[in-house]
Amino acid sequence: MSVNPMSIAKNKEMKKPDYLYRCGVGVMLINNKKEIFVGKRIDNNSDAWQMPQGGIDAGEDEDLAMFRELKEETGIDKSQIRVLRKSVGYHYYNLPYKLQKKFWGGKYLGQKQRWYLAEFVGDESLIDVRTENPEFSDWKWIENSQIINAIVGFKRSLYRDVIDEFSEFLQK
Repeated sequence: MSVNPMSIAKNKEMKKPDYLYRCGVGVMLINNKKEIFVGKRIDNNSDAWQMPQGGIDAGEDEDLAMFRELKEETGIDKSQIRVLRKSVGYHYYNLPYKLQKKFWGGKYLGQKQRWYLAEFVGDESLIDVRTENPEFSDWKWIENSQIINAIVGFKRSLYRDVIDEFSEFLQK
């Protein structure tokens, strides 16, 4: 596995303390064609897509948070996936300044996330983004070469780093 140490050290370069970042998890979910699951943000008028992700509840284990977030956002149960890898370190992103006050009560600059790579092994008919508190209005599988252009700009660097870290599993 080739992990770019620079991607994991980015927060050190930013010189901002970790308490300014909300702890979270992200899931790169791939199918048997090595395509990546993305959901279209329900709260964004643009054509913004993202991989499932979310915060860790107080006292919650990262692994359990990953399974919970995946179920809450996609309807996908842990029996429908096979976890292949967990990121070596944390990946960070900053929200644009105008959004920092809008999200999480203005307490955080962005997120510090542990990322998981998982393979979807279930029945696609069970994927349902119309969950109790929906975050996505639609979903699709996307080629990894297309994902960077499909997401919001402020997450592109993080997504590049996650793709680099899990690249050996994305080869067709």
